[in-house]
Amino acid sequence: MLSVGYIGLGIMGKPMAHNVLKAGFPLVVHNRSQAAVEELCREGAIPAHSPEEVAKQVDVIFTNLPDSPNVEVVALGRNGIIEGGHEGLIYVDNSTIKPSVSRKIAQMMKSKDVACLDAPVSGGQIGAQEGTLSIMVGGPEKALKKILPILNVIGKKITYVGGNGAGQIAKAANQIMVAAQMVALGELLILSQKSGVDAKKVIEAIRGGAAQCWTLDHKPTRLFAGNRQPGFKAALQAKDLNIVIETAREYDVPLPMTAVNTQLFHSMIAMGMGELDNSAVISVIEHLASTQLNTN
Repeated sequence: MLSVGYIGLGIMGKPMAHNVLKAGFPLVVHNRSQAAVEELCREGAIPAHSPEEVAKQVDVIFTNLPDSPNVEVVALGRNGIIEGGHEGLIYVDNSTIKPSVSRKIAQMMKSKDVACLDAPVSGGQIGAQEGTLSIMVGGPEKALKKILPILNVIGKKITYVGGNGAGQIAKAANQIMVAAQMVALGELLILSQKSGVDAKKVIEAIRGGAAQCWTLDHKPTRLFAGNRQPGFKAALQAKDLNIVIETAREYDVPLPMTAVNTQLFHSMIAMGMGELDNSAVISVIEHLASTQLNTN
């Protein structure tokens, strides 16, 4: 059985690592905050003091970190994964970062005969907890096939997209759609309510038609209950949209609606709401419309 390392035990990483451990894979963990490490160690994981130390002990090492600079430091910095890299090691990055950074890391890791896969995920905290994430993979297909038994315990849909960086391009596309859905949800709820119509009935009416999507299936119930706590933080949504805009600029692709949605999420952060769920972008619509969504 493959031995596994996991670095980055946040909202997404900790439940993903837990599912790997629960499936019986030997697990070595490292995280800046020790509380998550201690929790997983009580369940049977082994702690490590650096990314290098994790890499030396395992066959497959995962990271799940906030942004491109964090991944670069953990992968390539002092006491980083590259310093513990060894022939046969497979490095899988579940973070959402710039495709160009994924390609840079993959190129650098070749010096240690380490195969790299960029494998960002979608499905939020619920998907991470239930092991039902969608995983978009870029990198050598041979390495992907080797680690499929691990990916199958954290996700229900694993799609090989192409070479290094392709998984991150797919995630960028995913975040274009997610942001559009979150903003659209906020707009339709406030339009319905302010025009005197029961917004809950509107959701019931449109959920079974052409508007049906993951967002309509999962987010309205939370918003109607007054729950805007994160499954996926708005600040991370904004960060991902920055990656989308920067990548689009590299390839000279205009993204007019995504640019507007990016500004709405940055407005939300400016209002002090970056730690709330990405669906809480409705707060910006509420502010502009001078109203608030009715809650139970």
